[in-house]
Amino acid sequence: MSKTAKKKSNVVRYNKWGYIFLIPFAVVYITFQLIPLVSTIWNSFFENFRSGLTQIGPNFIGLQNYISLFSSADIWKYLGNTLIMWVIGFVPQILVSLLLGAWFADTRLRLKCSSFFKTVIYLPNLIMASAFAMLFFTLFSDGGPINSILMSIGVISEPYKFMSHVASVRILVGLMNFLMWFGNTTILLMAGMLGIDPALFEAAEVDGATSTQVFTKITLPLLKPILLYVMITSLIGGLQMFDVPQILTNGEGFPNRTSMTLIMYLNKHLFSKNYGAGGALSVFLFVVTGILSFIVFKMSTDKKD
Repeated sequence: MSKTAKKKSNVVRYNKWGYIFLIPFAVVYITFQLIPLVSTIWNSFFENFRSGLTQIGPNFIGLQNYISLFSSADIWKYLGNTLIMWVIGFVPQILVSLLLGAWFADTRLRLKCSSFFKTVIYLPNLIMASAFAMLFFTLFSDGGPINSILMSIGVISEPYKFMSHVASVRILVGLMNFLMWFGNTTILLMAGMLGIDPALFEAAEVDGATSTQVFTKITLPLLKPILLYVMITSLIGGLQMFDVPQILTNGEGFPNRTSMTLIMYLNKHLFSKNYGAGGALSVFLFVVTGILSFIVFKMSTDKKD
């Protein structure tokens, strides 16, 4: 056997182990993602729900579930609610994370106990969202500590009903999402900043660049891949927002369903065993997520890149 043939044989043998190691991932992906996705799309074309103790269907009805879904104004209202609460939480999250990441990544500052502060910043990410929601529900209730403090210092004369106003409920949901995720975002952005060649910053200092110019002309452009990842994953997580508003508003999305998200709406369909309408809503959410992620990707990618 020639050396070339022997070398080719060794490569094939090594590649075989690579495919073997991919088998567990492929099995998990097909079982828990691909099959449920295809099944959801398939079920969206059927009438399949329970009326009392009677099971209706499954009966094939084509696009009727989609027609019923889009003929109602609720779907667009809930999509708007979801995006508004995501923006309220994400904008301060990305700004604070960029600021903290720049501080921690700057070796010139020589921050003391930086490891401790990084741990503290990340800790809220480890707390369950349900526990966070219950905590905020208690703090901001009519007789809760926040109202007591505001009344004792004379800011308000009577308890402010946080859960009865559209703006306050949405802000609370956005604030909770911000507190839970800004630590994780900070760690990701800081890792990206630490991967930038320090020689670039030194050259900029020699040329007389200010800190703002260094951040906008060097740090941000080189941080674009991490920023893109953070924006898309945050967008996907925001569209799947469920646990915080579900617990905070007891699943009703009050006041007047202005804090009802798409996943909360989907949960109501599944709770009532309406699998056909739930499947159509799931497909709609899948398509919206793909479109918005593509828009974010195109907006964040320069043609020159």
